[in-house]
Amino acid sequence: MKSLWIMAAALGATLSLPAQAQDKVKLVDVIELSGAGAAAGTNWKNGADMAAADINAKGGILGKPVEIVHYDTQTNPGNTRAAVQRGIDEGAYAILGPIFSGPIGASMQISQRAEVAQIVGGEAAGFTKQGNPYIFRTSLSQTAAMPKIAKYLKDTVKAGSIAVVWVNNDFGKGGRDAILPELEKAGIKVAVDVSTEQGQADFTADAIKVKNANADAVFVYLNEEESARFLRAAKQQGITKPMIGETTLLGARVLELAGDAANGAKGHVGLSTDAPIPALQEFGKRYREKYGFASDHNGVKGYMAVFMVKWATEKQKKLDKKGLADTLRGATIKASEEPGIMIDTVIEQNGDLDRESFLAEVVDGKQVINTTLPRIKP
Repeated sequence: MKSLWIMAAALGATLSLPAQAQDKVKLVDVIELSGAGAAAGTNWKNGADMAAADINAKGGILGKPVEIVHYDTQTNPGNTRAAVQRGIDEGAYAILGPIFSGPIGASMQISQRAEVAQIVGGEAAGFTKQGNPYIFRTSLSQTAAMPKIAKYLKDTVKAGSIAVVWVNNDFGKGGRDAILPELEKAGIKVAVDVSTEQGQADFTADAIKVKNANADAVFVYLNEEESARFLRAAKQQGITKPMIGETTLLGARVLELAGDAANGAKGHVGLSTDAPIPALQEFGKRYREKYGFASDHNGVKGYMAVFMVKWATEKQKKLDKKGLADTLRGATIKASEEPGIMIDTVIEQNGDLDRESFLAEVVDGKQVINTTLPRIKP
């Protein structure tokens, strides 16, 4: 029987008892390394490992080495809960991950009860509205991103009607629930509302629905691999209307899988190694050299998550689990003070983030950043 756990340690160490945790900064990464979220989780894991290596090469955090233990959730909420509990029991200083919003919602009460910070990659709006003071994002939430997309659809695309295609999981439902009121405010009519399934392989019928709706543009809000499949199906059906999305539509994995079907796709991206910020571009270069493929936004988020721990620990000048969360809450981390964060980041009291973001387009198979958007609360 295949083991539930896939474990790796950045320092090649075995699991440690809580009493030994003060000798190192032990982070437990609860992440999707198999199942529907494998591509996203692998990027995150790689980014986190790069951060640990960079930090350890410069002496660690407060002189202590960073050790990351990775547990594969198999993109399963039940496994995620078990992995978070295991990490807490093993004395984790902080929990990293997961990325998928459903497993985040299913596991975050465990870290809250233990008063341990959990730094996640999900974008669904709902989980930071629950008053959990120990949950922190590494990306903008849907609540922050969708107004920017609606404004882009109205002012730049000049769309009067739109087809909405979304994945029927917590991530997709949250995105749909966030974009619909923004479209209404912008006076944009929803011509067709298409729900799809996580892990869906064939999008032909969905593409036909979208084509028949004859909307001015298509808003695509799916996970990465499903985004690529939909783009290919849309191209096969001859859909030529603008394809507009959020970060997942323009990710490196989508470009790899969709090929020329991704050309022309546009949208809002919260993080990108193509952004006009030298630190992000340098990270993207080093990531490609190390792993042989381009990092998507999840790789950047995994890297940032570890540096959020570093910044807050050095700020409080001690290894205090509860203090780590207290220090992160409401903080502003400037790249000039902590280069590993790469872009100035404001952490709201509820764990949401505010920072600059970008508008991008896929040109000849590459993501091209067209515009830098300001923070929501500059």
